[in-house]
Amino acid sequence: MTDLPPNPGELLREVARLYVRAQRAAAECCGTSNTQCHILTELGRSGPMPLSELGARLLLEKSWISRAVETLVRDGFVSKQPNPADARSWLVTLTASGEQRVATLNATLNGHANALLADLGKREQQEITRGLQRLHRALCEAQQSGQAAMNNTR
Repeated sequence: MTDLPPNPGELLREVARLYVRAQRAAAECCGTSNTQCHILTELGRSGPMPLSELGARLLLEKSWISRAVETLVRDGFVSKQPNPADARSWLVTLTASGEQRVATLNATLNGHANALLADLGKREQQEITRGLQRLHRALCEAQQSGQAAMNNTR
């Protein structure tokens, strides 16, 4: 095992990097590429959305998101229709098969996360859960503040 970074920021980045890598490996058993997994889980979390918004949320270029969505359409996991709110864009929606794939993917990823925490005592698990909840709130607040700042500059 390598030495842990002494700085909390470095440690958080290292934990996030290792966790994302492990989650990607766990998700591979579901038969979907990492990009497709991101698309499916985002649609599962947020519901139907325009293709452009999906790309923006996932920080993917239009060509990447378009190719991945086309593959998911071909495989029957999402549908793509003209957006009723904007005829110039496409609305991407999970199909019933896509919803099943998201449920399987979420179960796999949650099982992996739970297995990582299983060796910890109940008290440590509770402490980590509370810390993650605070971190989640801080990230959500920072994202909302950033969006508000972006909206004020437009």
